[in-house]
Amino acid sequence: MTSAAEHHAHDGADLAELREEIDALKAIPHEQVVNPLPQSILEREPAPQPTDAIGTEKWDQPFAHEARED
Repeated sequence: MTSAAEHHAHDGADLAELREEIDALKAIPHEQVVNPLPQSILEREPAPQPTDAIGTEKWDQPFAHEARED
């Protein structure tokens, strides 16, 4: 075992970066963390892709040769 004389008192200097991150997270209101604003969700939402109407698929032709009837 090691004796207490071999260990130096921890001054916490290496925890400064972690403390900054904790303080930044504490600055965010609790309600926004639990129930984020819709704007932040909309920014991350993928754009919808257009699809063909149900029943317009042409199963007898390969996908590349399907002609869209607009």
